[in-house]
Amino acid sequence: MRQTGIAAAGGTVIARPARAVLRFVVLSVGIVLAGCSGGNFLGGGFGGFGQSQPAQNLEAIGSGSVKVALLLPMSAAGNAGATATALKQAAELALFEFNNPEIVLIPKDTRGTAAGATAAAQQAIAEGAELIIGPLFAQSVAAVGTLARNANVSVVAFSTDSNVAGRGVYLLSFLPNDDIAQIVEYAVGQGKTSFAALLPQDAYGTLAEGVLRQAVAQYRGQVAAVERYAPDAQAMAESARRLNQVASGPRPTVSAILMPDGPSALRSLAPALTAGGVDPNRVKFLGSGQWDDPQIGAEPALVGGWYAAPDPAGWQDFVGRYQANYGTTPPRIATLAYDAVSLAAALARQPPDQRYSAEMLTNSSGFSGVDGIFRFQPNGLNQRGLAILEVQSGGGRVIRPAPKSFANRGF
Repeated sequence: MRQTGIAAAGGTVIARPARAVLRFVVLSVGIVLAGCSGGNFLGGGFGGFGQSQPAQNLEAIGSGSVKVALLLPMSAAGNAGATATALKQAAELALFEFNNPEIVLIPKDTRGTAAGATAAAQQAIAEGAELIIGPLFAQSVAAVGTLARNANVSVVAFSTDSNVAGRGVYLLSFLPNDDIAQIVEYAVGQGKTSFAALLPQDAYGTLAEGVLRQAVAQYRGQVAAVERYAPDAQAMAESARRLNQVASGPRPTVSAILMPDGPSALRSLAPALTAGGVDPNRVKFLGSGQWDDPQIGAEPALVGGWYAAPDPAGWQDFVGRYQANYGTTPPRIATLAYDAVSLAAALARQPPDQRYSAEMLTNSSGFSGVDGIFRFQPNGLNQRGLAILEVQSGGGRVIRPAPKSFANRGF
């Protein structure tokens, strides 16, 4: 593969593949770090675990001197094991596309359990791992986090449960907060100041309401009504009916309705709102990253709605390269493994006592990967710079590009 040199901080020249479409960048210190990269956000859905198989013995990947562990539920049954395989392949792709990575990746099978993850982390730390990438599930992340903190080893994990984040445990996953905050920011900029919401009666709905209220207050708008619904069509229709009282008519008292749920719920919610008199030309429908799904455009009432998500160009480019190497389409979360390994490889050239330190991982300017810019916060959560898309019958259309840096951003 032909290489090109890039001048970096301190005069170091770091090579990257000449065909790179999107560079992996450490934005804070001005270093362009090697690696090619290039939206439906990660939801629940790892059902069908069944009985795990015996733990797999996995070979190390790469020949660098810096050891990085990759903890995945390789032997878990059902979707979990299949997802783990895709994440491992995405990690391998990152190493393949990175120019002469200084890391050796040590995959470990967690079997999809907290006990298995603990054993895998213990083995990796004993073998000299300086960073742990993974695990996937919240209970496994919690177990590994305690062990890794005691060993002064940072963890970059894939769980979407913010409760397992914390000092030294950073979540790279798509978290259900930035997308809502950023779509509210955009809507206010378009003159929408009075909001309502239809939210599920679960932990996600509670989180979404909190983010909505905080974001609307930040931009001096108002939340006129919030309705919660149980997961059945009748309950959804009843909640929509109640919301119609403030959102329908020639002069509705709200200018935007947030419905952050996925396609299956929206098939009941959106028609119920329009049937009750809500005019999408007067009241803008707003969504979350869960709207980054081709099924959304099949619901006529949602066409023209807005949502925040990564720019799809990065994902599409990644899919093309993944398919060329493995012959299959990866799950949406595969980019997380790619970006985590790219980050590990990029930082491996920093001094040993700095490369995976809290100071390095939480720099405020952040990093840029397949899905755009992101940064870790000291509490272990992440922030992402997202694009704003408009629902079209053939898929989302970018109407505001994703930011290239966190400078002057309101989040």
